[in-house]
Amino acid sequence: MHVALNALFLDPGRSSGTETYLRGLAPALAREFPALRLTVVTTRRGAAALRSEGWAEFCTLAELPADEGERVRRTLAEQVAYPALARRRGWELLHSLASVGPVWSPVPTVVTVHDVTFFHHRTFGLATTMGMRVIVRRAARAADALVAVSEAARDDIAATLAIPAERFAVVPNGAGRPTAAPLPEGTVRERLGLPTSARVVLCVAALRPHKNQELLVRALPQLPEDVVVVATGHLEGYERRLAEVARELGVTDRLRVAGYVPDDELEGLCRLAACAAFPTRAEGFGLPVVEALARGVPVACSDIPVLREVGGDLVHTFAVDDPAGAAAAIREAMDDRRAREDGPRRAERFSWAQTARGTYAAYERAATRR
Repeated sequence: MHVALNALFLDPGRSSGTETYLRGLAPALAREFPALRLTVVTTRRGAAALRSEGWAEFCTLAELPADEGERVRRTLAEQVAYPALARRRGWELLHSLASVGPVWSPVPTVVTVHDVTFFHHRTFGLATTMGMRVIVRRAARAADALVAVSEAARDDIAATLAIPAERFAVVPNGAGRPTAAPLPEGTVRERLGLPTSARVVLCVAALRPHKNQELLVRALPQLPEDVVVVATGHLEGYERRLAEVARELGVTDRLRVAGYVPDDELEGLCRLAACAAFPTRAEGFGLPVVEALARGVPVACSDIPVLREVGGDLVHTFAVDDPAGAAAAIREAMDDRRAREDGPRRAERFSWAQTARGTYAAYERAATRR
């Protein structure tokens, strides 16, 4: 089978969870199914980055004239050029990796719908949100097979899009990014202005309202004074709200909004973190939870079904609008010694090899249906 992966979302280093999904799944498919022919269809910047990283050794790279942020170009590339190339280049199946995909294709299609958060919460601008809702709904209904990354996500997507749940294959993600060589603790503390005595509560997520980092800021006055919240992730405007709330509560000196940080610095932060906190209101899978557990970092997170599904009894949960509850869960997590041994064992349940095998089964299902 010759499969073309739709990676037209790829803006290297900025694509967050969908980029982690691509980087975990594609190499795993090549390893698990050596006879599978893979083409990654991506942006100009995406193709340049993947080419420089040696991806041409296990797949073909197809570059279309669009980059993330060029809304009209990307839509035309995804809806017109991508399916049109299928016949010309002999692609037998199209797999769209980031919820959106072509609404018509001459060959079978698979769509991974990570979540439908943007149907329920403000995550993008109005025009983007309305466009996403239309394309995701139509692409999902037209797909020959659908992949959801958790049971909780499947149930929410099926209900929101009015698609029968049995049309979805539930194929969990792997355990996130591979471990990088960490920056030394002293270097990380110096870069972020963290006192040597500070205990770090690390939150890894894009700075968006539904990620709910404001709750951690509101929890700070109820945490010991040596606790500092460090928020890493792409700055998308919400950081101004966090700074405003921190000023109101008098905890500005205990908040660090680091923005995007490279892998070695993030790894260093994980090594020194007293716990990881993830106060999101909605999620499809919850990669930061699995990544923290894989590194033996205790986790405090919002009490939503998907994070209970992923984290099991190792996570300390709180309601998404309860600063006192969040503070209590963070204190419990910082005192919890189970995560060092039990966290990596929990994370071993999630591997990219298993993701590849479940995804390939969806390919076979799609080909049979078409």
